[in-house]
Amino acid sequence: MLYSIHLIDSYDKQQDVGSVVPIHPTKKELILQLARDADGEERWVYPDETDSALLLSREIRSYSGTLFDLNYLGTIIIRINMDKIVRKSAGGEGDLIVTSGTDVIYPATPHFDPAVIQSSLSSGNGYLTREMDGHTYFIAHNRSGNTGWTYMNVTPFNQTFKQIIFIKELVIIVFTVIFAVAILLGIRFSRGLTRPIESLIARMKLAEKGNFAEANVLPLDAAPVAMNELGLLHRTFRLMIERINALITENYSNRLLIKETEFKALQAQINPHFLYNTLESVNWLAKMNKQTQISDMVQALAFLLRNSVSLKEPILTLGEELEIVRNYVIIQKFRFEDRLDFTMDVKEQDLQRKIPKLSLQPLLENAIHYALEPSVNPCRITLSCKETPSAFCVIVEDDGPGMAPDTLMQLRSGEMVTSGNGIGLLNIDERIKLAFGEHYGLTIDSGSGLGTRVMLSLPK
Repeated sequence: MLYSIHLIDSYDKQQDVGSVVPIHPTKKELILQLARDADGEERWVYPDETDSALLLSREIRSYSGTLFDLNYLGTIIIRINMDKIVRKSAGGEGDLIVTSGTDVIYPATPHFDPAVIQSSLSSGNGYLTREMDGHTYFIAHNRSGNTGWTYMNVTPFNQTFKQIIFIKELVIIVFTVIFAVAILLGIRFSRGLTRPIESLIARMKLAEKGNFAEANVLPLDAAPVAMNELGLLHRTFRLMIERINALITENYSNRLLIKETEFKALQAQINPHFLYNTLESVNWLAKMNKQTQISDMVQALAFLLRNSVSLKEPILTLGEELEIVRNYVIIQKFRFEDRLDFTMDVKEQDLQRKIPKLSLQPLLENAIHYALEPSVNPCRITLSCKETPSAFCVIVEDDGPGMAPDTLMQLRSGEMVTSGNGIGLLNIDERIKLAFGEHYGLTIDSGSGLGTRVMLSLPK
C-alpha cells in the first residue's frame, strides 16, 4: 500500500525506493519545514493536484546507548496509496470521503465539497441527510481520536432504500401472483360445484315435464361423476328416475291388464238379467215336475254365473271363493258322477283370508279338463291349505296323467296357450301379484304319471 519511500540525509542527499515520483522542490522544502517544526512528531501532507498520494514525513534523530543526543540525521518521507487502502478496507456501498478540517485527504475529486457540511458535523459519530446538486445523500461520519480525521460514508438516499424497495416490489408481485392464482383456483372450484348442480337442475326440469328417458341420460360432454356429495346426489337422482320410470311402465302395463280383464268381463255380461230370469224359470219348472237334480244344477249354475259376471268385489274371502267351488263341483258331479272324487281340507279359521275372485274355480276346471276327462277311471282332486313361514298356501292336486317336462316348462314360461276358453293360469298369477305383490303368485309341479299340483301363495 506504499508508493515509495524517500530518505533525505543531513547532507541533503536523497535516497528513493519504490514507484518514485519526483517531489517538487517547493513541496519538498515545505515537507522538510513541517518535519522540523514537528519536534520529532510525524506530519501529514495531503494529496494535491501534483500528487494524489498521502505523504507522511518525520525527522530522524540520533542516540548513543542510553544517551539521547538527538543529533539530526535526516528526514524520511513515505508516499501512501490511499486508493488501495480504501478498496481493501472500505465497504462496497457508498463513497468514502476522508477530511482533515477543510482539507480533503481522500478522494482527490469528491462528488461535492466537504467544506459545505463541515459545520453540521459533530465532534463524534453521527449521520445526517443533505440535498446537494438535486440529489439527496445519506452521510454517516466518524472522527478519529488519534489523527483528528473525519471519515464520511456518503450514500445516495435512493440507494439506501434500494433493497427495501426491491423487497417491497417483490412482495407486491408475489402477492399479485398468489391473488391471481387464488382467483383462478376459486373460479375452477366454483365451476366444479355449479356445473354439476346446473346439470342436475336441467335434468330435474326434464323430469318435471315427464321426460324421464332424457332426464336419466347424461350429456355427451359431461365429466365423470365424482365420488363426493354432489356425485352421490347425481347417482341418487338417476336411481330415483329409473325407479319412477319402471313404476310408470309397470303401472301402465297393469292398467292395460285391468282394462283387458274388465273388457272380457263386460263381454260375458250378455243381458245377465234375461239369463238369470230364464234360469229361474227353468228352476221353478224343474221343481213343479219334481226334478230335484235339474233344480240343484240350475241353482248352482245361476250362482256361478252371478259371481263370475259381477265386478263389484275383485277380492273375496276364502269362504266365499270356496262357495263358488262347491257350486261348480255340484254341476260337474251331475256330469261325471262317481268318477269325480273331490275333497276339501280347509280349517274354519282360514275362511276369512283374502283371495282374488275366481282364482280356485279355474284350477278345478283345469284339473277336470286335463286329468278327469281324458281318463275312464275315477280321478281324485283335493283342495287343501297350509301355512309356510312366508305365506299362506292353497293347493289343488289331482292324480291324473300329469304333464311332460317340456310341456310344464312352456306352461311356466307363458309360451304355451291353453286350449280352454276360461281364465288361464298366467292370468291368475298376474292378478295375485297385482293384488298382493311380486312375492306371491302361482306355482305348478307335475310329472308324467305323477299328477299335477298347483299352489297359490297368498299373504298370511
